[in-house]
Amino acid sequence: MDDKNLPECLTVAGRPMHLRLTGLVPVLTRRILGSFVDTIPIYRQLPEEELSGDITRVVESSLHLVARVLRERRGPLPEELSALVASAARRAEEGIPLEAVITAYHLGVQQAWDALVEPAERDDLADVLSANRLLLLFLGTAVEAICASYLAERQSMLSQEQYARDRVTSVLLRGESVVGPAADAGIRLAARYLVLSLALGTHPDEHQKGPGGPIASRRKLRRIRGALEEFAGSSAGEGLEEGTVLSVLDAGGGIVLVPLAEGGGTPWEWATTTRLTDALSRAAGVAVTAAAELAAPEKVKDAAGLTRQVLEVVRAFERPPGLYRLPDVTLEYQLTRPGAGRDALAALLSPLDGHPELLHTLETHLAHRLDRRGTATALHVHPNTVDYRVRRIAHLTGLHPSDPLDTQRLAAAVAARRLGG
Repeated sequence: MDDKNLPECLTVAGRPMHLRLTGLVPVLTRRILGSFVDTIPIYRQLPEEELSGDITRVVESSLHLVARVLRERRGPLPEELSALVASAARRAEEGIPLEAVITAYHLGVQQAWDALVEPAERDDLADVLSANRLLLLFLGTAVEAICASYLAERQSMLSQEQYARDRVTSVLLRGESVVGPAADAGIRLAARYLVLSLALGTHPDEHQKGPGGPIASRRKLRRIRGALEEFAGSSAGEGLEEGTVLSVLDAGGGIVLVPLAEGGGTPWEWATTTRLTDALSRAAGVAVTAAAELAAPEKVKDAAGLTRQVLEVVRAFERPPGLYRLPDVTLEYQLTRPGAGRDALAALLSPLDGHPELLHTLETHLAHRLDRRGTATALHVHPNTVDYRVRRIAHLTGLHPSDPLDTQRLAAAVAARRLGG
C-alpha cells in the first residue's frame, strides 16, 4: 500500500508502533525463542539447528507481518501467511503436537505486545486499544491458517500410514510374503499374531435416521480401534507385544491382528483374550462376539479363515456374546461343514417348509433351551400354543424336541439350514 494512502499511524510514547516493533525484531526474536524453550517441553528437545534456523525465520517473519498489520491497520492477507502455513505443515510432519504450535504463537504475540506497549503513556490509550484489537485479529487469523495447514498435512500423513497398514494386513490375509510391504510401511512384524474375527452388535444410536446413524457407526469403530491400541500397549509383558495392531473392520465386525511376543514356550493365556473381548464390548457399548486363534505371519490367512468359520457357527447356534475358539464348538463346527452331511441335516426340516410359524417356534424354543414359558413370552403366545406347535413339529419331522438325541439333531439341522443359506 502506498504511504500516502495509509491511515494515520498508531503511536506509543510519540513513536509509530510499527517502527518500534521493527526495531525490536532481533531482541524480541531471541526473547520469544527463549520463552518457547522455557514454556513448551517439546521445544527443548528440538535440534539447535532447527531453533536457530527455520523457527527463528518464522518468528522474524511473523514479527514483520505484525508490524505491517499495525502500520496498515488491517488483518493479515492469506498470501502474507504463506511462511506460517508452510511452517505449520513442517511441524505436523515432524510430529510436534498442534497444541504446542498454537501455544508458541500465543507466547510470541504476548511477548510482542508486552514489548510494544511498555513505554505507553495515558495519552496513548486509544492507540493501544486499537493495537490490541489488531494483534488479536492477527492471532486469530494466523491460528486459523496454521491449524488448517497442520491438520491437512496430518490427514495426508495418516492416509498414507493407513494405506500402508491396510496393504500389510491385506498381504497377511492373502498368505503372501509380507516382509517387503512391512518394511515399506515401517511396521515390525510380530513373531505371531492373535487373529480375531469379530461380530459387533448394533449401537442404539446407529438406528437414527439421517446422518446420525452413520456417525454413530464411525464413532463405534473409532472406540473399538482405540480400545485395541490401548489394550495392546497396556498388556505388553502379558504376552502381547507393543506394536501395530492391524485390522479390517466395518460396523458389523471384521478381522483384527494383535501382535504377540515370542512366547518362549509359555502357553498363551486365553483369559487375556477374554479380557480384550470384554474391553472392546465396554468401549463400543455393544455386544462383541469373537473367534480367536494364534498364528505366525505366514499362517495368518489360514487362522483368519478358521476364525471366520467358527464365528459363523457360533452365530448360527445363537451362542451368547463372548470369546470362542474351535474347541468350544467342535461338534457344531463338524456337523455344519459343507457336503452331503450338512445337506442331509438341513433336509430333516424340509417338512416344515410350508409352516414358517413352526420353524420359527422351533428356532425360538431351542434358543430358550426348551423352556416353554420363555418361548411363549418371546413369541407372544400362550404356553399351550407352544406345546401344540412342538407336537406338530414332532409329527411332521419325526423328531421330538423333548428327546435329548432328537434335540441335538434338530439344533444341528437348524444350523445347517442357516449356514447353507
